[in-house]
Amino acid sequence: MKFNQPLTNEELQQMRQKLTDRPGHKIVANAVMSNGINKTATNAKVIAKLNRTFSVEIDTGTVANQKHSGRCWLFSILNTLRHQFATQYKVKDFELSQSYLFFWDKIERANIFYDRMIALAGRPTTDRDVDFYLSSPGTDGGQWAMAAALVQKYGVVPRETFPETAVTEDTSDFDMLLNRKMRHDAMKLRALVNGGATDAEIADTKQQFMDQIFRITGQSVGVPPEKFDLEYRDDDKKYHLDQGLTPKEFYDKYIGIDLDQYVVLTNSPDKKYDEMYALPSQDNIEGGKHIEFLNEPMDQLKEAAIKQLQAGETIWFGNDVLQQMDRQKGLLDSDLFEQDELFGLDTKMTKAERLEYHEAEVSHAMTLTGVDLVDGKPTKWKVENSWGSKIGNKGYFVMADNWMDDYTYEVVVKKDYLCDETKKVLDKAPIMLEAWDSLE
Repeated sequence: MKFNQPLTNEELQQMRQKLTDRPGHKIVANAVMSNGINKTATNAKVIAKLNRTFSVEIDTGTVANQKHSGRCWLFSILNTLRHQFATQYKVKDFELSQSYLFFWDKIERANIFYDRMIALAGRPTTDRDVDFYLSSPGTDGGQWAMAAALVQKYGVVPRETFPETAVTEDTSDFDMLLNRKMRHDAMKLRALVNGGATDAEIADTKQQFMDQIFRITGQSVGVPPEKFDLEYRDDDKKYHLDQGLTPKEFYDKYIGIDLDQYVVLTNSPDKKYDEMYALPSQDNIEGGKHIEFLNEPMDQLKEAAIKQLQAGETIWFGNDVLQQMDRQKGLLDSDLFEQDELFGLDTKMTKAERLEYHEAEVSHAMTLTGVDLVDGKPTKWKVENSWGSKIGNKGYFVMADNWMDDYTYEVVVKKDYLCDETKKVLDKAPIMLEAWDSLE
C-alpha cells in the first residue's frame, strides 16, 4: 500500500478478496453478526474457574447503586467507611449519603475552577492546561484523595438524612448545565483580568458566580443539614438515638478513621517505581488534601491489600472496569473474551504500553471485600460494586488475579501495611504530573 495516496479500487478489491478467501470467514461472520463480538468470543473455561468462594471474606451486606452518575469514587470511599460503622455498631445494611459529599464537591470544585481560570487568564484558551480545565469543569469523576478531602472538611451523614434526588441518580442534565455555566463564567473572569479590572471587582464577580452555583446545586440536590439526629435500630433490634450532631461530629464520634494514615498505592509501570507522584490539576479543595500516589510494583499492591483484608478492613481500588468484563454475570478476567483469537489478531500490549498509548485509564472505583488465597497466593478477589443488586451476585463481582494485575492501578491501604523500604518512599518530595497524565 502506498503512503499519502487515496485508496484505489484495485486495493479495495484485494482486501475484499482476502476476506472472502479467509478460512472460516462465513462462520465467524455469522456468529458475530448474530451474537455480537464478546458473546461470540467468550471463554467458557474462564467462567467455570471464577467461583464465588473466598478464603478471606468480609461480610458487607447490600450493595449501593450510583445509577446514572459518575460518582463511583464517592460510593467506594463511603463503602469502606460504612463497613466500619456497620461492624462496630451492628447495622449490617447501613449506608452513608453519597449526595451529601456530591453537593460539597460541586461547590468546592467550582471555587477551585474559578481560581484556576483567574490565575491562568494570561494564557490563551489553546494552552494545554487551560484547555484541560475547560474540557469538563463540572464532571462527576474523581480520585480517592478528593473524596478524602471532602470527608475531612465536611464529615458525613447517613443516607436517610440527605437522600438521593432525581438529579443525583441521573446527573446528565445537571452536569451539562454546570459545564456550560462554568465555561461562561470562565470567559467573563478572563475578560475582567485581561481588561485590567481590580482585584475587588474580580472577587465580587467570582462570589456572584459561587452564589449561583450554590443555588443551582441546592435546588437540584438539596441543601445539606448543619445538624441532624442519628436514629437507627441495630441488627439486635435495639433502638438508638443521638440528637443534634453536626456531620463532622458524627464522623469523629462514630467512624473516626484518620484518612491521613492511608496512602494510594499505584501501579503505573510507565513511570519509575519507588517514587511519590502528585496530580495537583485534579485537587478539588483549596487548602485540602492533595492527590498523591506511591508508585510500586503490583506485588506490593496485592501484599498490602491482602494484609488489610485479613485485618477485616475493605479497600478502595481504582481500575479500568470496561476491560474484559461481563457486567451481568459480574465477572472480571483478562482472558474472558478472546477477541484476538476470534479475528486472528495480535493486539496485546504491556500495562506500560497501554498507559502510554491511551489504551488504559482509571475508569472506575470499586471496593475489595475478599480474596481467595491458595498456598498464600491470590487467585481471585471479591469486589463490591456500586451498580445495584441486579448485576453480578447481588451486586458483587469476582475478579481473577490476572485482571488485578492487568487492569487495577490503585489500592488505598493503611501505611502500616507497607514494608519498611516502601514506607521510606513516603518521605520523598512528590514528582508533579501534568494534567493529562495517564493517571488522570
